[in-house]
Amino acid sequence: MRILLLIITLLAGLAGCAVVPLQTDPNQRFSQLAEQIWQAETRLAASEPDRLPDMSPAALSVRQQKRLEWQQQLLQVDVAQLSEQNQINHAILQYRLADHIDEYRFNAHLTPLTSESGFHTSVAMLLQRTGLQQKADYENYLQKLATVPLYMQQQTDWMRQGLLSGITQPKAVLTGFEHSISSYITEDMPASVFYRPFLTRPDTINNSEWQQLQARAQQLIVNEVNPAYQAFYEFMVQEYIPGARSSIAASALPDGAAFYQNRLEHYTTLKLTPRQVHDTGLAEVKRIRSEMQAIIEQLEFTGSFAEFIHFLRTDPQFYPQSEQELMRYAAWLSKKADAELPRLFKTLPRTPYGVVPVPAEIAPKYTTGRYSGASRDEQAGYYWVNTYALNRRPLYEMPALTLHEAVPGHHLQISLAREQASLPDYRRSFYTSAFGEGWGLYAEYLGLEMGFYDDPYADFGRLTYEMWRAARLVVDTGMHSMGWSRQQAIDFLAENTALSMHNVMTEIDRYISWPAQALSYKLGELTIRRLRVEAEQKLADKFDIRRFHDVVLSNGSVPLAVLEQQVAAYIAADLAK
Repeated sequence: MRILLLIITLLAGLAGCAVVPLQTDPNQRFSQLAEQIWQAETRLAASEPDRLPDMSPAALSVRQQKRLEWQQQLLQVDVAQLSEQNQINHAILQYRLADHIDEYRFNAHLTPLTSESGFHTSVAMLLQRTGLQQKADYENYLQKLATVPLYMQQQTDWMRQGLLSGITQPKAVLTGFEHSISSYITEDMPASVFYRPFLTRPDTINNSEWQQLQARAQQLIVNEVNPAYQAFYEFMVQEYIPGARSSIAASALPDGAAFYQNRLEHYTTLKLTPRQVHDTGLAEVKRIRSEMQAIIEQLEFTGSFAEFIHFLRTDPQFYPQSEQELMRYAAWLSKKADAELPRLFKTLPRTPYGVVPVPAEIAPKYTTGRYSGASRDEQAGYYWVNTYALNRRPLYEMPALTLHEAVPGHHLQISLAREQASLPDYRRSFYTSAFGEGWGLYAEYLGLEMGFYDDPYADFGRLTYEMWRAARLVVDTGMHSMGWSRQQAIDFLAENTALSMHNVMTEIDRYISWPAQALSYKLGELTIRRLRVEAEQKLADKFDIRRFHDVVLSNGSVPLAVLEQQVAAYIAADLAK
């Protein structure tokens, strides 16, 4: 045996390969394989310190082949022999790989943008998230800036190929998209997002070196980055938007019905048909509508439902008068939510969070709010609040939005997952919409138990947010699978929610440009609430809400089938006590 190992070691050394000791334990073998795949995947897809990812056809083809090989290796694992945690690890690795493989198979790389944003905004955000401390960090940043033109050109080439093959975003969702590009183009260095790292000199760099770095940054932004963004702007205005497809349905794309079914199963982690999802949405819309009507009657409003919605959309009392008022209200709600957490949760995250406006460059076509998680230990998470067009940001929606994006929603869930030191990195960073967005909507529901909706209008805001997510099931499947028009979807969402018309149109365009993602929220929340009811009924006096939440969150973000298994095991264990 020793001779065999020596021969393997010699051959591996000659081949330039690392030697991994042979393992006999199934869990050790799997853990070894999983770590190899994760490390290789990270190297394959990640941005390097000194350059942006290679998006050439050859590079994408290599990634696809590697992922197919890893997928086959995972399929050969006897999952029944693995521990409970390794079974979850296996499921998550398979899920992640399948998503990348399927996106490439269905040519998602030909449409690297949605109605809200695209690769050009991702580049800017990626560069802003780069932690710069030492001179070498700034040198790497400058080298990465120098690769922006190539990266932008590669992505534009894919979009041009999409024009030729009929795989584009619909023209209907691209109105005004070019402004999200031009907002990054400026020679005013303090205003440039790419120059922000050079506004404050760190103590680790002397003044002379700092001035040299600043000069190089200015030169790169003016001569390389700005022209790259200008070229992309001209491509969008002159070629892409005029040539984009007139249809809106994913099913209208080549192999579109299969693509939509694939995305539905990916985002929901459930085996459902579009018709099943559509019917679930209609049933939820009917239920929520009756609860909304009860609040209207409580307020003794004598008009119709449509007239009440018009009142909410137009009365100035419901809207902030300044960005500062909206941000202060969001911050106050966040602290109010913080104080209620110990009553519902045993485990709370260490990572703090802040409340900031949505970046101005993307705000006009961006959603109402979003969570941006910490990428490094020295960072906080951020609850983003859209301060663009204040007359479209009703205050009665803010309690539900805050609970969803901050705590006990995304910040709490994502931070807890990231802080799980016992889990492998690919588990701590994993996020699936069905779990994460389902939890966010469940967090809005928890506001009832937290006493968060302290007036009928705030509670109506909660219901209009829940209706928003239920209506998504109807309009997303309607547009992508059942022949609905964009206007039909706008009308359905507008008639059943109190969302401002600006938000209604922004959201419908988001669903058109991001097929099936919107389905994950309501289906995930329905699953979590159903599992809680099962636990409450079966455990009766033994049920502890804090323990239930620990069980749901303790494994990070997981596919819903895994969550069901975990909750069933917890119920059985507590019944046996």
